[in-house]
This record gives sequence, structure tokens and C-alpha cells, in this order.
Amino acid sequence: MQQLVVIGGGVVGLSTAWNLLEAGHRVRLLERQPELAAGASHANGGQLSYRYVSPLADQGVPLKALRWLMDPEGPLHFRPEARWAQWSWLAQFLWRCRGSVNRATTERLLALGAFSQRAFADLALQADLQDIQLRSPGKLVVYRRPEEFRQVQARLNGAGPEQALDRAACVALEPALAEGASQLAGGIFTPGEAVADCQRLCLALGERLRAHPRFEGQLNTAATGFVLNQGRVRGVRTAAGVLDADGVVLAAGLQSRALAAPLGIRLPLYPLKGYSLTAPIAPEHRAPEVSVTDFERKTLYARIGQELRVAAMVDLVGEDEHIDPRRLQALQRHVRELFPQAADYSRARPWTGLRPATPGGAPILGASPVPGLWLNVGHGALGFTFAFASARILAELVSGRSSPLPLDGLTLQAA
Repeated sequence: MQQLVVIGGGVVGLSTAWNLLEAGHRVRLLERQPELAAGASHANGGQLSYRYVSPLADQGVPLKALRWLMDPEGPLHFRPEARWAQWSWLAQFLWRCRGSVNRATTERLLALGAFSQRAFADLALQADLQDIQLRSPGKLVVYRRPEEFRQVQARLNGAGPEQALDRAACVALEPALAEGASQLAGGIFTPGEAVADCQRLCLALGERLRAHPRFEGQLNTAATGFVLNQGRVRGVRTAAGVLDADGVVLAAGLQSRALAAPLGIRLPLYPLKGYSLTAPIAPEHRAPEVSVTDFERKTLYARIGQELRVAAMVDLVGEDEHIDPRRLQALQRHVRELFPQAADYSRARPWTGLRPATPGGAPILGASPVPGLWLNVGHGALGFTFAFASARILAELVSGRSSPLPLDGLTLQAA
């Protein structure tokens, strides 16, 4: 049994803490905010997309990005910074925009997604997670450009569960699309994909953690550094004092980058700023039951209980967390065009968050170069999807066992 500290109170850190407890360790959770799920886990898209995991870096993306940048309502915004972190990340991202790299990463992420689906089912049963608005309605990715839809359709080999649907079949599957269907060429439907309320899950899991006999408390203060003894991490420095530990798991999202830097660990993380709207659904509304993603606009729509979650945008603007009203206006226009009767958009709650992403789109898992410090970072926009697999993998590694999945391409690479 080890005394461990997990830094990060989002879905990645919380699920990691739970798995470490179940593996027999004592755990403290360190979160700098007064509430759990205050960052990227707060109002994300809510989709558990186990099979829709292709990373953003791909062949043709740089040319698409130029087109998006010319569109004020496009999915991508870029603001140059006089910081090496931004330009280094962009250079690595562009180097990975090759079909062969994308295919290799996608294969790894598909395996991670499938394992995460099983790990989530185990966690939900063990922790008795209730009232998290979990459904499995499947995921429909709709395409606006006929040529893109034909290309995707041609790549389906019939081996997986994906189904190609023309416009009429998309509407038959999801009648809420009827009023906006004229904009669409077709869609790809994947049954079994799920949605849930990530914030509710985090709060429920936090309650289960506090009731666990080996959980030693949640400290609402920021980590400021690490305690080293003979080259090994032996604790965490905080404003409230030092927390001694046999090991530390860094799962603090973007904050992980700054915490690791004094140890000489350069984490290739950059924030992908995203936005969401959460609008109430009344009896007179026609909200989608299926989880829908607009491929061209990079916008997703998920019914979470009696609310519609609309999430989108990849803004490369540094650590800017202010809400840009122009981005919210674009989201409002997009959802009103595709689903005009789905919810009360006049009462939509806005949110923005910084999603810590690696250039290649794969998370960084496992041991760091400094003994005693473990990494569970860089999940980008798929943190909710991959959190449960990542947590299980970390718990096995920290316990001295082998990873249940090959970690090729999922560990920190030498700079």
C-alpha cells in the first residue's frame, strides 16, 4: 500500500483517484478550485465517443484550417502569441498532419476508447454512480459536403458497426433533423456511443471518494511544486504546507505543464479553447435523442437529461478563458439553423474551457522521467471519453503491474 497524491479534480483526476483506491492504496486528491469539475470537465460536450477518436492532426487539415480561418464563424480561431510554447506546439502539430501518422494514432486511440468503455462500465458499477444522465443513443456524424460524405462512405469496410445514411435516412433516425436536413448530404451512424453529464459524474464520484475508507481528503488549494529526496518525488508543496507521498499522479490538465517544468519535464501541451451552450428542453421542443456531430462545423449536439448541450470551437488563443460573445453568437446561429425547435436558446447558459491537448492528439500516460511522478495528461477534447481507460492504466502501473494496453505512442517522448 502506497500513500499517493493525485493532482487534479476533473474527470481524469477523480477517476484516477478511484482506481488507485480500488487497487489498495491511500489517496489524497489535490484540487486548486473550491469545487470539483471546475475546468474542462464542467460543461463539455458530454459525448462518450469511443469509436469517433480520429485526432485533429491529419492530411489536408492545414489547407482546411486556412479556409476555417477566413470564416469568422468557422470552427478554428488563431491568435499569435510571442511564446515559444505556442509555436513549438504548432510545428509539432503540422509535422503530424500526415495520413500515415493519423492512421497509426487513430488505431491506438480506438483501442484506448474500447478499453475506456469497459473501464467506465466497471467504475459506474463499483462506485454506484447515479443520476449522471447516462444514455447510449448512438452517434450520428452529419456531413454537409457531398464529396466529403462520399469519401467517408467509401472508407467503410463493413467490419465495424458504422452505417452510412443518406439525408432521408438521417431524418428517419433522428426526426429532429427534419427542419435542417436540406443542409446535409448524409451521415455516418455508430450505435452504442453514449452521452452523460460529466460534471454530475465528477460530483457523484467525489462523494464516493470521500466515503472510501482509504481516501484521506480533498484539499482545496493549489499545488506549487514537488518535494524531491535523492532524485525522487516524495511529496507536493502547497500554500497550506507539504503533503508527503510515496508517489504523485499529475492529472491537472493544462496546469500540469507549469508544475512539471521545474523538474525539467517539458510537457507538449497547449490549450484548445472550446465553447458550449446548455439550453433547457420544454415539452413543446423537439430535441434530438441521438448524439449528433456536424462534421464541417465541428459542432456537437447532445441531449443530457432535459437540456441540450451544444459544444464546438478550437481556439488557439493561449490561456485566455474569457467568453468571446462572437463565438457564442456563432453557436446560437448554428444550432438554430440545424435544430430550430430543439430547446429554449434564449435561456442557454454559456461556458468556455481550456482543453489540454498534445500535438498528435494522444494523451500522455505512465511514468515521468523523475521517479515517483506519474503522468495522466493531454487528453484534449476527448478527456471524458479516455478518462476511465487512462485511470485504470495508471493504477496498474503505479501498483507495479503491466499496462492492460500497449503504451506505444501514449507515453512522454524525449524532446
